[in-house]
Amino acid sequence: MLKNFKTQLMQLRWPIVMSAALLMPLSFNTPAISQSTVEIAQRPANEDLRQLRRNRRLWNQQNIRNYRYTLSRSCFCAPAARGPVIITVRNGITASITTTTGEPVSNPEFFERYKTIPKLFNVIADAIARRADNVEVTYNSQRGYPTQISIDYSFQQADEELFLTIENFQEL
Repeated sequence: MLKNFKTQLMQLRWPIVMSAALLMPLSFNTPAISQSTVEIAQRPANEDLRQLRRNRRLWNQQNIRNYRYTLSRSCFCAPAARGPVIITVRNGITASITTTTGEPVSNPEFFERYKTIPKLFNVIADAIARRADNVEVTYNSQRGYPTQISIDYSFQQADEELFLTIENFQEL
């Protein structure tokens, strides 16, 4: 009986030994496998900051205090937080946030960070200060306000990206 037990034990060990032998070489490569082999080209943060400062200065020089624009937000968020919405600013202060049909939005707090052009500049500055992994901004060449903002705070994290589109800007 003891001899039979030893034979069974050896038969059980064989698959374990073979599995370990096959998996052992993979463990030596773990650090290389876990590191990304694709590097994403990225503009240095100081270039983003220079671009922000240049366009913010251009915007401020225009001294536009009354304006309207359409804001759309792409995000992993509630549909009511995406827009598009029409933001109207009078004397530098948000006068209204409405849907494209003219109805007031039900949750204006969803657009608190985006309700004036200076606040949009602050979103960009914050992303740069927080060293977001990717900040891409397109600015209007005549007036300096952002027309598209794309921020990926962390390549390693899903669903924290922010995409804003600013269209139909009108000085009032």
